[in-house]
Amino acid sequence: MSRSQQPRIPAALAASAFLAVAAVPVFGAGVASATPGGTCQSATVQYRIVGADGGVVGADWTSQGGFRSWDTVPGPVEVRLAPGQKVADGCKYPVSLAEYTTEGPNWATSGRQTMVDKATVYLTAADVAGDDDAKRTWQKLAVKLPDCYGQIDLYGDDIAYDGKTGEGHGPAPYQPDGVTTPYHLIAAWNGGEKACADAPSDSPSPTPTPSEPTPSTPAGSTPPAEETTPPTTPKPSATPPTTPDVPPLSSKPPTTPEPSPSDSTPPLAETGAGAPVGLIAGGAAVVIALGAGAVFAARSRRS
Repeated sequence: MSRSQQPRIPAALAASAFLAVAAVPVFGAGVASATPGGTCQSATVQYRIVGADGGVVGADWTSQGGFRSWDTVPGPVEVRLAPGQKVADGCKYPVSLAEYTTEGPNWATSGRQTMVDKATVYLTAADVAGDDDAKRTWQKLAVKLPDCYGQIDLYGDDIAYDGKTGEGHGPAPYQPDGVTTPYHLIAAWNGGEKACADAPSDSPSPTPTPSEPTPSTPAGSTPPAEETTPPTTPKPSATPPTTPDVPPLSSKPPTTPEPSPSDSTPPLAETGAGAPVGLIAGGAAVVIALGAGAVFAARSRRS
């Protein structure tokens, strides 16, 4: 072997090693996947009550929550998204106003509530308040006004909390059992001066039953004393929590379940990003590269 041929062997081995190392990350790379859920985040809602003449009743735009007692039943409610928020295109925020008849003028005495009316609007990026809103119009919610004990809820979804079942319905608010619907409650008003005509009575009338003769007690015997049940502790009457932050309208989940593999079906060979394809391919590349280097070195020695 001449001196001019000797450097070929290290050069060939170096080239083979380079190819082997470069092949490993190529074969081992996985497939990228998109992040579900999009870019829609919760948003802050502002509201105000307007009168029949379009003038503002009470405080102007606010996000203040809580329950309020009305002197007069509140009228339509205008809603918008608070200024300074970045709302992505395609994001929608449902806001609803619902009116209930109740058994009392406040949450603690509201008892059974019956939904009478409901209205919903969907706020988007076009409803975000800006610097110059004097001439802008805002989406408005209006429901029937109660003429007896009632409650009006402003909340951040489009579910009808009327006690019915099925899609789009939820449990009606019921203070005695601690049912604090609607969810995502922004603010509420309640009041009234008289009971509603269709309000259920406090207790059903007992059905008369025929009287039976009372057995006489034998002389000298005393019946055992009846056990008394301790009085139950009443549940707290704190009003449900409120928040001005409402979630975006969510997409419906798929209804078709994914098929599960059968126990009798043999498993297929594992492929995809979860299988060790990178390691296998990398090892094969190293073997091929080293073999090519050896062949090249052998030919160089012969020449």
